[in-house]
Amino acid sequence: MHREHYATRREAIDNLIEYIGYYNTETRHSALGYISPAEFEPGKRGPW
Repeated sequence: MHREHYATRREAIDNLIEYIGYYNTETRHSALGYISPAEFEPGKRGPW
C-alpha cells in the first residue's frame, strides 16, 4: 500500500479493504501474544 498510485478512488478503496482483511486475519501482533486480531477478539468479548 505504501507509495502506490491508483487510477481511481475505487481501486484505492478496494486495495485498502483487502489490506485490512489481511492485517486482521493473517498478521501476528506481539502485543496480542503473537496471534492475529481476529483470533484475539473472540476471546476478549464477554459472555453475552
